[in-house]
Amino acid sequence: MVNKGNILKYRVDIDAANKAKAGLSGIIDGKDSRLLNKVGAFSSLFRLDVSQYKEPVLVLKTEEPGSKQLLAFQHDRVESVCFDMINHLINDCIVMGAKPLVVQDLIVCGKMDPAIIRRVVAACSRACLAQECVLSGGETTEQPGVVPGGTYILGSSIVGIAERSRIIDGSKITLGDAVIGIGSSGLHSNGYTLVRDLLRRNPELAGRTVGDDSFINAVLVPHKCYYRSLKDLFASGCLHGLAHITGGGIRENLNRILPKDLDAEIDLSLYKIPEVFGIIREESKMSEDDMLRTFNLGVGLVAVCPREHVSKVCGHLKKHGEIAYEIGVMMRGKGKVLCKGSLMYH
Repeated sequence: MVNKGNILKYRVDIDAANKAKAGLSGIIDGKDSRLLNKVGAFSSLFRLDVSQYKEPVLVLKTEEPGSKQLLAFQHDRVESVCFDMINHLINDCIVMGAKPLVVQDLIVCGKMDPAIIRRVVAACSRACLAQECVLSGGETTEQPGVVPGGTYILGSSIVGIAERSRIIDGSKITLGDAVIGIGSSGLHSNGYTLVRDLLRRNPELAGRTVGDDSFINAVLVPHKCYYRSLKDLFASGCLHGLAHITGGGIRENLNRILPKDLDAEIDLSLYKIPEVFGIIREESKMSEDDMLRTFNLGVGLVAVCPREHVSKVCGHLKKHGEIAYEIGVMMRGKGKVLCKGSLMYH
């Protein structure tokens, strides 16, 4: 005999879904004149103005905020993790020298809570608007039996645009170029499986003092977005390469833009490491290599530029509130990131 209760348990609640989506039009519609239709259409229409480009190139990327979203939802930091996701996504786009244009979000859940859905979409929209792009819509899907009730899995995709002749992909990096580290706001979006395990083993860690705040607040600071600080440098010719330092650390991100005949020599003793990373190292007993591979350690993005432009680039970034300083140099090699010196923790 079929158990009707079990059937209802795993049935998608279409009425609840419609209710959750009903309020989204007020968040998205009318925010940008480039959006030509409204929430509810089968696809989003975005008017692309290429009049200022000689040879426009679209830049595409899909991202998700990793296991940080689990910790964020547990501590009711819904808006925070949405900024994490969008800022991470935009950073991956702009390191190509691109202008971010339009973002689509994805929300997968086991049981749809209209209030949570509205909070997610509103936060994603605000994060986009803060970086001069727009959230055009996306997909919200309830999947009972696949995703546990109360669990939300987020994702997003972006379209950016760049002038082909001004793409920043590392191809212009030359011998003697300087490597500039640009400060992170904290962990950004990586290393959270370890952080959650540390908190599980030592719950009191959440309240440990980090500067003027707590450890839990320090690890949930949103991922910094660098677009507004960097955008005016894109057309200057000063930037030969940009690398977003995420999972894998500087060795496994900066190497993605290096020419095959050059190495980047990084002096780790120059790193300005936020206090939170020292606490993580103390609690986890991780080796220096593992710390360097798991976390950004205070360097959220790297810029490579000719040595004669170091002062200009660092000065520009500092005027926009960034911490920027030289951490290395390009030398002959085989496309690898070589580290010397030792990390200096608080």
